[in-house]
Amino acid sequence: MSELTWHVNGLFGDDKVVKEGTVESLNGSIPIVCDLPEHTKLTDVRAELPIAVTDHEKIFMNGYQTWTYCPEYTRYDKIRGLHGVPKNIIKQYSFDRYGDYHFVPYLNKAGILHGESWCYFRLGTKFRLYASLDERPGYTLFTYDASLGYLYLKRDCTDVTVSGSFHAFDLFYAEGTEEEVFNAWFEAMKIKPRTSEKLKGYSSWYNRYQKIDEASMKKDLEGCKSIFQPGDLFQIDDGFEPFVGDWLKPDEKKFPNGLKPIAEDIHNAGFKAGLWLAPFAAEEKSELFKNHPDWLLKVNGKPWKCGCNWTGFYALDIDNKEVQDYLTEVFHQVFDEWKFDLVKLDFLYAAAPFGTDTESRAGRMYRAMEFLRKLCGDHPILGCGVPVMPAFGLVEYCRISCDVTLDYDDSMIMRRMHRERSSTHQALGNIISRRELNQRAWISDPDVFFLRKKNCKLTAEQKQTLAETDALLGGVFLTSDDPGAYTDSMKEQYKHFRHLTEATDVHVRDTDGGTVIQYHLDDEDHQLLI
Repeated sequence: MSELTWHVNGLFGDDKVVKEGTVESLNGSIPIVCDLPEHTKLTDVRAELPIAVTDHEKIFMNGYQTWTYCPEYTRYDKIRGLHGVPKNIIKQYSFDRYGDYHFVPYLNKAGILHGESWCYFRLGTKFRLYASLDERPGYTLFTYDASLGYLYLKRDCTDVTVSGSFHAFDLFYAEGTEEEVFNAWFEAMKIKPRTSEKLKGYSSWYNRYQKIDEASMKKDLEGCKSIFQPGDLFQIDDGFEPFVGDWLKPDEKKFPNGLKPIAEDIHNAGFKAGLWLAPFAAEEKSELFKNHPDWLLKVNGKPWKCGCNWTGFYALDIDNKEVQDYLTEVFHQVFDEWKFDLVKLDFLYAAAPFGTDTESRAGRMYRAMEFLRKLCGDHPILGCGVPVMPAFGLVEYCRISCDVTLDYDDSMIMRRMHRERSSTHQALGNIISRRELNQRAWISDPDVFFLRKKNCKLTAEQKQTLAETDALLGGVFLTSDDPGAYTDSMKEQYKHFRHLTEATDVHVRDTDGGTVIQYHLDDEDHQLLI
């Protein structure tokens, strides 16, 4: 077994603080703890160990947030990041705000791969898993350099001030099958999913997008009655609010009677009522943004822009008491007055683009997720656009991929943009590569599938691959189609795909012909080539 060498560097006043050590045997839980003088300002926390990787071995590096594209790589691949995108375009559209680009360097060199929180090296069915057990002190950044044959680790905690016992790293290592190593990791973290209940149903987004209103929701609800079952989800997605951030009063033109009657209609149909929110975001045209500039998160004295969605949007400061009170009021209204059952909470990365001099970026994200958990109580959360590990065990359901698109891989121009862009192709990659999180960290949401022909450019084969992969590797099985427009053959297709969600003993393996999903259903073993 390779020896891991670790280093902790800091400043105690004008004096340098240096701590170093080695771990000779990697197995199971590996806490690396050192004592530091009071008020030590961390400058560099890192480790390294030699790892040999063969040409046939696959490498997985977990992406920063749930949308980040992170398939398995080989030792000859590279992660491009924003390389080649003009700086003025990056600035105009804030492409560097969706992922880890503003705090992780992208070298754009073959054989250099990086990720956050965990990684593995897979040869056939044998996994070597390197993972973090706790990211609160800072994200564990893994970088593999194939030319040097080294795995480098860095704790994302530069400039954080600590005192006394400091966890430089909380690592976990295991070798074995996929099930063995991931079961052992989650047992070591003492994390279990909050629910075992799968979700089936409808989301309004991937057909109507923001063009929703009372009439269209009632129409789609009527269609859902023709095919869905009691207890399924009917989720109203983005578009009910006047602008993102203005949650307390729905758009009067779209929903003149408010949302409470819609929730009642959903319940009367026998379904759960779901509602989309982006609680830590404020759109530039929102009343919140205009009237409460002091609620915005400031970085170097300026509000932190999180992306170009809508009219551009900015992060709220989760430590501002008025922000906390506002969100408390919002969730009280959603659950207690409007009577929604579940919330899809999106763009959550906005809560913690930075840490402070006493708290890491990751620690702040954990705190934001714990705040949302408190606000929602026992109401289920479907998390989306969130740094991955800080959401473990805190949400019932969570997206594991980017948004799917109505074509397979978006335009050629968009393919050169950030790793978090919308893409059915990239969503399929993440559904496969992050399959291990399902029923361990949460119930995984692989995003929606499509059966319709109108307003969808996916081929019949692509639709089938997406639906089957969603059904077998996830636990949230939603469509944005209006089922009232389904033909008899489409209804039969839907029943077939839905039945696949009942499969057990699901495994993924590589073959010369492609990726194969093996599963057990109706007392028989099956396999699906995708």
